[in-house]
Amino acid sequence: MTAQQLSLSRPAAPAHSGGMWLGFAGVAVFSQTLPFTRMAVAELDPTFVALARAVIAALLALALLGWRGALKPARRPRGGQWWRLAVTALGVVVGFPLFSSLAMREVHASHGAIITGLLPLTTAVFAAWFGRERPSSGFWLSALAGSALVVSFALWQGAGGLQHADWLLFAAMLLGALGYAEGGKLSRELGGLETISWALVISLPVLLPVVGWLGQEHAAAITAASPRAWVGMAYVSVFSMFIGFLFWYAGLAKGGVARVGQIQLLQPFLTLAGGALILGEHLDAPTLAFAVAVIAVVALGRRAAVHNAAPKNN
Repeated sequence: MTAQQLSLSRPAAPAHSGGMWLGFAGVAVFSQTLPFTRMAVAELDPTFVALARAVIAALLALALLGWRGALKPARRPRGGQWWRLAVTALGVVVGFPLFSSLAMREVHASHGAIITGLLPLTTAVFAAWFGRERPSSGFWLSALAGSALVVSFALWQGAGGLQHADWLLFAAMLLGALGYAEGGKLSRELGGLETISWALVISLPVLLPVVGWLGQEHAAAITAASPRAWVGMAYVSVFSMFIGFLFWYAGLAKGGVARVGQIQLLQPFLTLAGGALILGEHLDAPTLAFAVAVIAVVALGRRAAVHNAAPKNN
């Protein structure tokens, strides 16, 4: 039998399998953001952690853009793309890191995992809004059910009232969803890696002086921070803000957005596991039950139909 016949007789690997593994690697990286953030903010100022991690990631992104030749004038974003990059940066470079860092000073990573578990569904809401699409009634029912579950969990953990950290996590989720939705739409034009890299780079001139000032204000705490705190800082800077996106966008490109995107449903469970293993957080049955319920609702919502809006008559 010839080599050609042998190659034809072997079953072909699924075209999306590599994309699924790359996507899973990205989600696994993202899922540990809250545990490592909590590790860092235990000793470092939350605002410093949130903005300094963006500065570090922006320097890595600048190097990546230079290596790929994307800094050349012909390959730079144009016109309105800069404003859309600013919206993306507001959400995923500043908004989600800042508010989640502030929240991790007050609640466990497991608590944050449940609240932000609706991020994929919230992102879909913003994507439908920006795309002028009409989600089906099933989609909206899933969104309402998921929101009710998350608020119920927050009330249960807050002894009947919402904690200050819950509002911070809600803000992080909304801004993160905004950034993911706008960035996802823009990545169709610029490419996924270029979109997140440029979003980081355009934030650098604003964030660098702020981080410098925060460094001076909290110099004593920074110099006294333990290696454990710096490990948390290093993770959220290099992995959460940069390397995770490399895996994630490569997976989306290879395996398809719809298929690979479903891996996000595993993220809250991986965060719960990380909180338990890294921080020693206790996992109780009600928390796991809420996690399962929220992810089930998100899965149903992502499968619900979204229709294109009818064009307006002139």
